[in-house]
Amino acid sequence: MKALRVARASPSSPPTLSLETVPKPTVTPGHVLVKVHASAVHPSDRFNTKGFFPLTTYPRIPGRDYSGTIVDGPKHMIGQVVFGTSGSLLGFTADGVHAEYCLVPEDAVAPKPSNLSTLQAATVGVPFTTALLCLRRARATAEDVVLVLGATGAVGSAVVQVAKALGCKRVITASRRDSTDVNVVKDAALETVGSLTADKGADVVIDTVGDLSLMKAALGVLAVKGRYTWIAAPKGGVSTDFTFDVFQAYRKEHELVGCNSLNYTIADMADMMRELQKWFESGKMTAKAEDELAVVGLDEAVDAYGRDPAGKLLVISTDK
Repeated sequence: MKALRVARASPSSPPTLSLETVPKPTVTPGHVLVKVHASAVHPSDRFNTKGFFPLTTYPRIPGRDYSGTIVDGPKHMIGQVVFGTSGSLLGFTADGVHAEYCLVPEDAVAPKPSNLSTLQAATVGVPFTTALLCLRRARATAEDVVLVLGATGAVGSAVVQVAKALGCKRVITASRRDSTDVNVVKDAALETVGSLTADKGADVVIDTVGDLSLMKAALGVLAVKGRYTWIAAPKGGVSTDFTFDVFQAYRKEHELVGCNSLNYTIADMADMMRELQKWFESGKMTAKAEDELAVVGLDEAVDAYGRDPAGKLLVISTDK
């Protein structure tokens, strides 16, 4: 089969990405063979091919999110159209989905939402499971006002949808754009949050940005017994040290909760995907439209990995 493959000439050399012909996986007990129809290329996939994830072993087929059809395995599963995401497995310590076929544990697949195309279904795993994980870690309920930092990004926009699907009382969006409730450039102190909550503040903050000054401001508008969950930190050698007012934190009973989807198994992720499937099919959530995707075949994928597709999400189609 054709597959993208990341390899290193030596442990100290940078990884290289290439298109290769490799053996088609053979089904093993407890697994299914999926004919991959489409797979997304998320920022984490690009980082992985550059060697930024210590858990990745080489050589490795990258790719985390996919949609496809089960073509081998237990008889009752053959023919099922499924979608899935990696957890800490696919693309890291086991071959991923940027290939024509992928071997996946039986308990790691979920039925593809019937109202999503195979291209759309391949895009939702990483952003939406991360969003759901953050909100679960924050114990978000229908009584909560949720502030989403980076609400126009891939994960941030997913958080907005998942919070609404969970029935949260209100979702306040924040970004560098005027299209959100708070423009963090014009309102760096997030004073707008106070005016939107009668000065109570947000019960839950989901931070997808990783900017320490913004984090400090958001802690200042966190309500009593508020929970602050974040998935990002400064990159590029910038300091990640952070200080906060411990007096205010204990008086207000604040909780700071880090969130990392790579701490979860592929089966954990599949459980989340099954919940997401119901919300997509009920119309509570939507995926990116196909015209928001930059679709390429495997033969074009190596070159496309190095390009910015003008704001579109790159998707590899093996049917192309």
